[in-house]
Amino acid sequence: MKALVALILLVQLPIHQAVPAAPPAPLGCDDPESEAAAEFAVNYINGHSHHGYKFALNRIDNIRVLSQGLNNDIIFLELDLLETTCHILSPTPLANCTVRSFTQHAVEGDCDVKLQKQDGKLSVLASKCHSHADSSEDVLQLCPDCPLLASLNNTDVLTTVTAALNDHNSKTADAYLRLLEIGRARIQYHPAHSVSVEFAVAATNCSAEEAKNNVEACQLLPDDQSNFGFCTATRVTRPSEDLRVDCQLYGHQVPTLDTPFPSAPGQDTSAGLVPSAAQGFTNHNLRLSHNNPVASESSSSEFPTSVLSAKSVAKRAAAEVAQHDKVPRPVGFVPPPPPPCPGKVRHFKI
Repeated sequence: MKALVALILLVQLPIHQAVPAAPPAPLGCDDPESEAAAEFAVNYINGHSHHGYKFALNRIDNIRVLSQGLNNDIIFLELDLLETTCHILSPTPLANCTVRSFTQHAVEGDCDVKLQKQDGKLSVLASKCHSHADSSEDVLQLCPDCPLLASLNNTDVLTTVTAALNDHNSKTADAYLRLLEIGRARIQYHPAHSVSVEFAVAATNCSAEEAKNNVEACQLLPDDQSNFGFCTATRVTRPSEDLRVDCQLYGHQVPTLDTPFPSAPGQDTSAGLVPSAAQGFTNHNLRLSHNNPVASESSSSEFPTSVLSAKSVAKRAAAEVAQHDKVPRPVGFVPPPPPPCPGKVRHFKI
């Protein structure tokens, strides 16, 4: 009898008194799903960079997720990256690349990325990145004797690269190497005057011996035989002359870059001339602006096709979230607290 009464009372309860289900809590910057999206974005950024070095994730600054329907979300990410010691041409996996230390005059990348997660699969819809070297004042405050980044077309830098490449080619029986680009340069003034450089190279179709007779005939290998490499060198000019060079070739690999490293018209890169894109800069800026025309997405969340400003992804996210928040909520609804962002710093903060 008691069970029957309870059943009658349950049936008579007004439907409007049912407690509404709470929406899912927003993602935090250090949640596993956020980190997976950031890892995917960083791999995409490195895969579409044309110059300089690979970048590693340092911190997730912000993440916003907008539902586009069943199993279809748009994810907006703001990321802080740090430059590693691996050149963009290096086949070394990013997980094995060392982040440059603060005292090596670190370079930070700022990226805004818009992704789509549909049926569990991530794709990049748009991205915008730029990078900058840490301020000289910050480096010198921590390490007064640390050398700072020098302009990539500095006369001492160009002279050192030329000397290093000529020295390597004169001492090897292997392929004659040509310069692709200068990656980094630092000048030490005290107690000795020295110039340290890093530069990317590629093997030609000539041996070093053959190049002595007709260097102009030496051409870079075709894509199906490509062999890129990386050199480091230090040239001391005072108090005495000294030159140390180390070049490593990666072996044959199919280039993954969208475009090769071109030389400016009339430039002979074997003479140590830096590609025109690097002139006047101390580091290769992580300039990446991309809209993916292939990815599927509803028109309500597409990016404009015009050039994106540095923070356009974040601004777009804020606008769409504001519109999304206008959806009527049940009476008594209490919005969840904002997610913990920014996330943890993985290396160090510039």
